[in-house]
Amino acid sequence: MTNSETRPLLQWSAAMAMSGTIGAVVLESGAAAPAVAFARCFVGGALLVIWCFARGWLPAWRPSKRDLGLAVLGGLFLVGNWVLLFASYALSSISVSTVVYHTQPLILVGLAAAFLGEKVAKSHLVRAAIAFGGVALISLSAHGEDGKPVQLAGIGLALGAALLYAGASFVAKQLKHIRPHLLAAVQTTVGALVLAPVLLITPLPATTHGLLWLVLLGTVHTALMYVLMYASIGKLPTTTVALLSYLYPVVAVLVDVAFYGHRPTWPEALGMLAVLAAALSPQRRGQSKKEPRVSRATDPCGTRTPARRS
Repeated sequence: MTNSETRPLLQWSAAMAMSGTIGAVVLESGAAAPAVAFARCFVGGALLVIWCFARGWLPAWRPSKRDLGLAVLGGLFLVGNWVLLFASYALSSISVSTVVYHTQPLILVGLAAAFLGEKVAKSHLVRAAIAFGGVALISLSAHGEDGKPVQLAGIGLALGAALLYAGASFVAKQLKHIRPHLLAAVQTTVGALVLAPVLLITPLPATTHGLLWLVLLGTVHTALMYVLMYASIGKLPTTTVALLSYLYPVVAVLVDVAFYGHRPTWPEALGMLAVLAAALSPQRRGQSKKEPRVSRATDPCGTRTPARRS
């Protein structure tokens, strides 16, 4: 493997591993989900704006009204997804919420079929049936830290987060001509503006300890993570991206087991494997011997959306 191949591989792997620790950072902050999402948008968004400005992308950007409107809509979906996902951690567990959340690629396929008229292959239907069968198995068998069954509300919130993220990805497919860094900067800025009034009801942590966790979430788990993702994803084959994406839920499960005492039951573990196998399996339809590279506008779920620079 050459140095040009090793660097993006390490960058994408690091980004996926970071994603797996987000749940722990959210719980350690002690803040309510809307406040956590605001902090992520405010800190991460500000750094992304600075990054885009320093690279000269922001001053040169002249979006149309349609593009700006879609970017704002996508931002609303994105921050809504974060609020629901963060809220789900406390009602289920980090591992359960994260795995259920990974039904998002399959939901996106359904949205594309419903609104873009894209054909759904039988293999997608089979994968969807397996994944949501796994979710049902998790719902019936998963237990939280106290040994009691997880609350179905937590699983419902994770599914709602997956639906909103799929919606954000669906909107991003319509904006594939916009540089992803810019799109992320716009959407996190929108999120900070929308969520700011919520702080009157769910304020930020009053302790330095809690605030430092939120700063970590915004700097490392948002700005740095997005830069690593977008710097590497366009240079990696599709199957490599899909396989390394397993690091996200695997790290989340390991963190939950090691630091929060979560002990998956056998049926729960089987359900998790079913969801991940169905939702994250690489697509091999019509691939040539030389694997295609994933576009720079690809979302972390592996939805390919070829992009040109703007």
